[in-house]
Amino acid sequence: MSKVAKATIGLMLATAIAKGLGFGRELVLASSYGVSMYSDAYLTAMNIPVVIFAIIGITLATVLIPLYFEVNNELGEINALKFTNNVFNIVIVLCILLAIIGVVFTEQLVKIFAVGFEGETLNIAIHFTRITIMSIVFTGLSYIMTAYLQIKNNFTIPGLASVPKNIIIIVSIILSVKYNQYIMIWGTLIGIATEFIFQLPFAIKSGYKYQLYINIKDKYIKKMSWLIGPVLIGVAVNQINTMVDRTLASTLVEGSISALNYANKLNGFVMALFITSVGAVIYPMLSKLSSEDNKEKFISSVVQSINSVILLVIPISIGAIVLATPIVKLLFQRGEFDARATSMTAIALIMYSIGMVAFGLRDIIGKVFYALKDTKTPMINGAIAMIMNIVLNIILVKYLQLAGLALATSISAIVCIFLLFGSLKKKIGYFGQDKIIKTTINSIVAAVVMGIVTYFVYNIVSNLLGLGFAKEAVSLAISVGVGAITYGILVVVLKVDEINVITDVMKKKLNKVA
Repeated sequence: MSKVAKATIGLMLATAIAKGLGFGRELVLASSYGVSMYSDAYLTAMNIPVVIFAIIGITLATVLIPLYFEVNNELGEINALKFTNNVFNIVIVLCILLAIIGVVFTEQLVKIFAVGFEGETLNIAIHFTRITIMSIVFTGLSYIMTAYLQIKNNFTIPGLASVPKNIIIIVSIILSVKYNQYIMIWGTLIGIATEFIFQLPFAIKSGYKYQLYINIKDKYIKKMSWLIGPVLIGVAVNQINTMVDRTLASTLVEGSISALNYANKLNGFVMALFITSVGAVIYPMLSKLSSEDNKEKFISSVVQSINSVILLVIPISIGAIVLATPIVKLLFQRGEFDARATSMTAIALIMYSIGMVAFGLRDIIGKVFYALKDTKTPMINGAIAMIMNIVLNIILVKYLQLAGLALATSISAIVCIFLLFGSLKKKIGYFGQDKIIKTTINSIVAAVVMGIVTYFVYNIVSNLLGLGFAKEAVSLAISVGVGAITYGILVVVLKVDEINVITDVMKKKLNKVA
């Protein structure tokens, strides 16, 4: 098995554990507060610092990786580390300033992010946000540590970084129900801080040594500033889309923000497990191949990455559409999360699932452009898709309410993918388009057949077994298992190239066991 495959599988396992706990956190929140003003206020308070700094943090981490390799190639490891510390210290100063501004203008921020909030819901959201806004300092430093560890080919630790955070948040939510709602928001702040604290010792072990050094006139910092602008706008597109969705959702019936969030978390679990894992491993490699001008291996890596995402995500997308209601019911419907909440979340999940493949490919193709040090193309295409998302949001929310917001997000992501593919062709010419189209067609055919089989199997088994958590879990497990086997057989019959990578890995594992 190649180092890339091993790293990807290792990160997937780490991500599965971390996201499993993250999903458990959502289940605890749903069970404790359902779709209520407390859950809406909490999620808004969580979202504001994410939008404020995730944009900057992701941008810095994205630009840091290729520039680190450039500094290392030109000036050596010592100066590359010095450059990293320069970025680290600039981020500390920037985050502290942003946190202070956030605390001063908390009320205005909440009103921007949730225009429909008023009365007690608004007051709770403001108080919650004043606490969570301080987390941006730790979030910023965590992104830098993640980028450094990935540069050093350590992908597992960044994947596990959210494990202690989620454990702390879960405990704080449970305690908040019994004692005071503010316990969960303070627990969230402490949890976020542990993401950075958890990664730091491993970064030190990988060679990181802190230096109190700031030089904003450094030529690589200046180069970084030129690259950051377009990446910042490109990354901001996703956050702005989320902000617009939640802002409009705040004008709908109570609990709409929470329903969107729970559906988005289900969608995000798939993205983190497969797409983020592939992207995190492939990006440093693409950056290195680009700096070495190794076009043949670069294109080969691009094709394999894109086709792997298509092969994995299309069946999950179809499966989520077919089984949306039973999935949401099984995972969430308990405590304060009732049948109404299940219906709202399932509808949002179906609409998000339509664009699931596009969400994944957008991230991977964006990484390809960033590895080529082209930050403008993703920015322009993303801005077009963002404008389309806002327009569609305003139109569709009138007719489809909550479902319209999720559908608008999916449509804009699909448009963005076609724009990015067109731009990539102009940029490098051939990038394996014929192989990508072939894999896409075969995967769709196999997934549609799988979806039909899964639908009928679930209905037959659930009718035989009846209602009840255990019985519904068995019905869902059997239908998903039969669907997965059906899809696997079909992609082998249709001779999808990427399936050989998976079968080779399985054969090697079996040989080792033998």
